[in-house]
Amino acid sequence: MNLKTNLLNGLKILALTFIMFILFAIAAGVVGMDSATAQAQTQTEQASGALSLLFACLLNTLVLSYLIVRSRWSGWKLMATIFIVFYGVMTVMSQIESAVFITKLPSGMLPKLFVMGLLIAAPFAIFAVLIWGKRKAESFEGQNPRLLMPAREWAWKLGVLVLAYVVLYFTFGYFIAWQNPAVREYYGGAEAEGFFAHMAGVFRTQTWLVFFQMLRGLMWIGLALPVIRMMKGAWWEAALAVALLFAVVMNAQLLLPNPYMPETVRMTHLLETATSNFVFGGLVAWLLSHKSPHTERMKNAIQLHA
Repeated sequence: MNLKTNLLNGLKILALTFIMFILFAIAAGVVGMDSATAQAQTQTEQASGALSLLFACLLNTLVLSYLIVRSRWSGWKLMATIFIVFYGVMTVMSQIESAVFITKLPSGMLPKLFVMGLLIAAPFAIFAVLIWGKRKAESFEGQNPRLLMPAREWAWKLGVLVLAYVVLYFTFGYFIAWQNPAVREYYGGAEAEGFFAHMAGVFRTQTWLVFFQMLRGLMWIGLALPVIRMMKGAWWEAALAVALLFAVVMNAQLLLPNPYMPETVRMTHLLETATSNFVFGGLVAWLLSHKSPHTERMKNAIQLHA
């Protein structure tokens, strides 16, 4: 790419970053989050929060722009996909955990967060696709054999991925988050005498949590599928896209100060979930893109009829 193209792409990134920043402000005002936050923070904290939000918007914009630019889809199909993955990862997947684990949220706060995420993700998806010039279909778009496999292969791969998510969730949660005394105090937990003792306690007193994370694992996989399907290039590019989506878009909001979670807890969770989500996102795309003999036969049949 020449200098002019790089400069134009940089301007697009900056424009979308500020658009997302403005959408956050508008959405917060609509649901009444801005006044509640302002009352709980000093002017210095508000300025710091604005800079953190701008940086989080930049990170989100970079990842979502990568998905858009490298997508084989376009138009309303791409807009709908970007909205689904942006809203699903940033809002749905994070706030369902908030509903379970954070008991200090004021009454009515959780529905406001879901509505706020909706008001950000929907218009941003439209603006982003238009600004990146993906309104019209491109000539290369055609039949895509990616993710086509027999039902039996789908079944065992989904089983492996759900199990992998549960293992990653509890492993990273224990060895990163649970090692911080501030995290244990925040959630009212006690220090366990090792990982296996910790897991034994989870199975004994919080069996529901294992099944809850299995459900979340399936939801994560569901969000990865359209990204894997739409991405150009080799499997590793789809894996990178999913890994960045899960790691960055899910966790960028942890950079924002809030009165409900101490900074040391937020930063610990940021390290924990960004790393585990990156690993899981890459694993999902790799395994679902791995070609078995049955998959190869289906791919060849599609190419013959294309």
